[in-house]
Parts: sequence; structure tokens; C-alpha cells
Amino acid sequence: MSRDTVDGGLTLTGTIKWFDPVKGFGFIVSDEIDMDILLHANVLRNFGQSSIADGVEIKVIAHRSDRGIQASEVLSVASPRSFNTFGYGEMDALDDVALSEIELQPGRIKWFDKAKGFGFANVFGKSADIFVHIDVLRRCGLSGLVAGEGVALRVVEGERGLMAVAILSWEAAKVE
Repeated sequence: MSRDTVDGGLTLTGTIKWFDPVKGFGFIVSDEIDMDILLHANVLRNFGQSSIADGVEIKVIAHRSDRGIQASEVLSVASPRSFNTFGYGEMDALDDVALSEIELQPGRIKWFDKAKGFGFANVFGKSADIFVHIDVLRRCGLSGLVAGEGVALRVVEGERGLMAVAILSWEAAKVE
């Protein structure tokens, strides 16, 4: 087990085994320990995210309890490795560098329906709707969004209007 400690907890890196925002928890697997690490939705929310996709790399501070090991703080979530992995025709001409140079804008989720696979956001101070597709979420390490959630967006003008090409939590945007 990792010897690095923060406030008495262990600093561990692993990947999301599964996370269900409806149930309010999920699990992390790590090569550093031989048991799953419980990740509660409140701990993830404290980091600034309401969801996280399976397989995403995460670094946490964890503590032992009678029920096993639980994450008490999220330190980081891996950034997307590649922007240009979705099937929007407008994006085919843009490479990863061009997309990463698009300014991050502060926004809020207007609504998102995971079953439909899309939703809309607004940039602060602007009324225009920005289309958000579930493939963009998955590529950015998210599994869903909730109305009112604060995010950072990279936005482009597509054939049908404004659309998000990247969505980051507030915490991830701070690091970037």
C-alpha cells in the first residue's frame, strides 16, 4: 500500500471500476491495494463532478474503516487523452492541438438526459444554448451531468449551432 499520506489518509491511484450517480457510489480498483475502494457521490461532488465514467484514472486520499477502504477526497481525475475521437463531421478537420487551443468558458448545464444521449448548456452571461452530446462526456471522463452543474466548456460553431467539444469539471479546468 502507498506510504504517501495526507492528513492520515493514503494517497492511491486507480481506475473507476463502476460509478452509479443514482445509487450514489461506485468503486475504484488500484494495483496498490488488494481490495476495491468505495467512492461516494458526495466525495466526487466535493471535487466538482457529479459523475465519472468507467475506466477513468483517478487519484484519491483513502481511509480504512470497518467496511473496507473509502475515498475521502478526490485529488485528480485524468484529463482526456484525445479530443478528436467523436463522429461530428465538423470536427474531422480539427486536430487535437487545434481543439485544445479553444478557450475554456465557464458554463452551467441547462439540462441533460442520459437516456436521450444529449442536453444543453449555457455559457455564463450568454443566453445561447450549447448542444452537449453524451459521446463528448464519455471522451472527457464523465458519464452524465445534472441541471445546474457548473462546468468549463470548449465550444465551436457547428452546422446546427453551438456545440461543446470538451467538458471539464471546475476542478479540472483550474488545473488546466
